[in-house]
Amino acid sequence: MQFHLDGFRIGDPTIEPALHGDTQGALPDTVDVLIVGSGPAGLVLAAQLAQFPGISTRIVERRAGPLQMGQADGVACRTVEMFNAFGLAERLLHEAYWVNETVFWRPSADDRGAIKRTGRVQDTETGLSEFPHLIVNQARVQDYLLDSMRRSAQRLEPDYDLELVSVERDDIGDHPVRVTLRRTDAARLDETVTIRARYVVGCDGARSRVRTAIGQTLKGDAANHAWGVMDALAVTDFPDIRLKAAIQSASRGNLLIIPREGGYLVRVYVDLGEVTPQNRDAIKQTTVERIIETAQRILHPYTLDVKDVAWFSVYEVGQRLTDRFDDADDSREPRVFIAGDACHTHSAKAGQGMNVSMQDGFNLGWKLGAVLRGVAQQDLLRTYSDERHPIAQELIDFDKEWSAMMAAPPKDPNRPEAGGVDPAELQAYFVRAGRYTAGVATRYRPGMLTGDATHQALARGFVIGTRFHSSPVVRVADAKPMHLGHVAHADGRWRLYAFADASRRALNALCEHLATSPDSILRHVTRAGDDPDSVFDLRAIVQQPHREVRLDELPALLLPRKGCHGLIDYEKTLSSDAATDIFDERGIDREQGALVVVRPDQYVAHVLPLNAYAELDAFLRPIFRID
Repeated sequence: MQFHLDGFRIGDPTIEPALHGDTQGALPDTVDVLIVGSGPAGLVLAAQLAQFPGISTRIVERRAGPLQMGQADGVACRTVEMFNAFGLAERLLHEAYWVNETVFWRPSADDRGAIKRTGRVQDTETGLSEFPHLIVNQARVQDYLLDSMRRSAQRLEPDYDLELVSVERDDIGDHPVRVTLRRTDAARLDETVTIRARYVVGCDGARSRVRTAIGQTLKGDAANHAWGVMDALAVTDFPDIRLKAAIQSASRGNLLIIPREGGYLVRVYVDLGEVTPQNRDAIKQTTVERIIETAQRILHPYTLDVKDVAWFSVYEVGQRLTDRFDDADDSREPRVFIAGDACHTHSAKAGQGMNVSMQDGFNLGWKLGAVLRGVAQQDLLRTYSDERHPIAQELIDFDKEWSAMMAAPPKDPNRPEAGGVDPAELQAYFVRAGRYTAGVATRYRPGMLTGDATHQALARGFVIGTRFHSSPVVRVADAKPMHLGHVAHADGRWRLYAFADASRRALNALCEHLATSPDSILRHVTRAGDDPDSVFDLRAIVQQPHREVRLDELPALLLPRKGCHGLIDYEKTLSSDAATDIFDERGIDREQGALVVVRPDQYVAHVLPLNAYAELDAFLRPIFRID
């Protein structure tokens, strides 16, 4: 972490100096961005926008305060990578349950009325991410994001007890969206508030009023299958209670066990069977006692003595999606957006709902920040719906297949005509789907922000359109072992990772071009007086061991002078780690090197030769505002 750039500061360096005192003040008449809803998508979006002091952001929530008990609990590896960019990964890792292995149980061959363990696999394949798959209460995940907002210069806090009444776009003036809110606290009950905004984002859940306001509807079908879920403190002789467990019984239904953080709490998903028009109301009224009894029957011959239930619910599996995630059309740019459950809903079985929602917020946040700061063209905002809609559709397609397999009875070897799912097939599918459930299978299609694969062979392990897959390196200046991906913070900057050629001549020439050429994209987008890395954070990764690299022989651009004192940033050059050579690990062409262009949300935008100056300019120029 870097600080003291503009002078020595005492105290916690993770807390930015406040812009306007320690509180954000009353609701203003106008804002740049108004976020409706403080769920996972809304808070990631707010945490990202809070990093930009010049952008006025407010988030309104109809609840009276922060979430106390959340429904979602799975945090994918990719989400932990994102949280690391906000400086929150260490706290998350410390508190959460780590999903290391998954076990599979099915009816015993000797006694089909009993269950027997038949498989045990590693939950996440080795090398998929430097972070594990985690389980932690959604409310705590949101607490971390709220804390990040409070530490920002804006001291951003949600405004609670405010219910959305209407969203109207009249395209008048600089704040073309008019939002009416109703207060729900007893002291000011039903008092209305009107705010005008440049942009509005609806993160207000499956019953989103923002979605309705822009004429979008959730489309899709229910799977006609119900599950009960509870978080419980229990005493059991089931041996795998502290492992993620998928259990198929012969005739009593299926069970999914997810251990929770803290060492004692466990989440149990219980199969409640098919939903029909005749039994739908009865299933909705399922009691926690019935959920417990069903779980006890499925676990036979093991016992389950539930001592306390922290939370329970009954839900019907369903997958739904809107046609668009914004209000844009051919004649006007987007001004109102929707994210998370407001535009896609699915079952809890894939464990991706909260994760995909937060990635929606991360995707949109840096784009709004770039446009509002005058860095990027307005057209950039069209890419939000274009990119995230296909990802949501992929999630729904996966969720349908996985949920159906989880709900199906196991095949009976003695009655093959009865159908069902082969337990071995269920386990094999889980292993194949590992990249998806880890959140790293997302791949954006070629477009404004995703280049073509002409030069992909230069860096085979950094696939264009996928998230930047980190790897160990050593920082040259202070010999610090670290992960390359961890230099990327949620600060809205693009990363240019220049993997040096064998002789470093091409690297030096690239630095010279970016620093001095009239055609340099860096010079065109960096405003006078700003730090040279304010838009593009250039990092060089050299092949030589760090002890063989002299700082005084590096190009000046890799030792940029920054801040009011012109201090030198010594952290721009890294070397391959001796134990895990990043050039080998990620398939970098050692002779030619490669330039890997990475977006602010950590996705690979392009792979180019180090000397492809014209191609770099042609790719980036349409995105940015060129002065």
